[in-house]
Amino acid sequence: MATTKWKIDPTHSEATFKVKHLMISTVTGKFKAFEGEVESEGDDFKKLKNIEFKADVKSIDTNNKDRDEHLKSDDFFASEEHPQLVFKAESFDVNSEELHGELTIRNTTKPVTLEVEFGGVVEDPYGQTKAGLTVSGKINRKDFGLKWNAVTEAGSVVVSDQVRLNVDVQFIKQA
Repeated sequence: MATTKWKIDPTHSEATFKVKHLMISTVTGKFKAFEGEVESEGDDFKKLKNIEFKADVKSIDTNNKDRDEHLKSDDFFASEEHPQLVFKAESFDVNSEELHGELTIRNTTKPVTLEVEFGGVVEDPYGQTKAGLTVSGKINRKDFGLKWNAVTEAGSVVVSDQVRLNVDVQFIKQA
């Protein structure tokens, strides 16, 4: 059976994360530059394989330049040495609700399980076939070497270890 390539349409997709700050509020960030592709068995978007998503760490944006620079530093992502985070999975059936793969951040690779909601497949007004997925999950940032933290005078930590991930992607079927 022939395979079909699908690539992320970055203009109709986003990759965000949320983390607790001072354990009382949530800060949201996003990666402005990312790419990804999957292959499907046959011509439909049902059984996927060779799933890959990459985000450019230097494109991180939390709506605060100083915080963004700190996140790019060695305290967190070390973007000079590790410019990308990468997620890979061998296969996924869109009727399933869980995607099992490996996430690499700072040259540390760990297995992760993400929740997936399949949005469907449609043809857009320009004749392109598109498919949508919402992928979400939680990771412990310290598992990937993002270890910086501080403690307030009252004893609260500044940044939570748990990070919530959310990636809404629209794929374009390749000719």
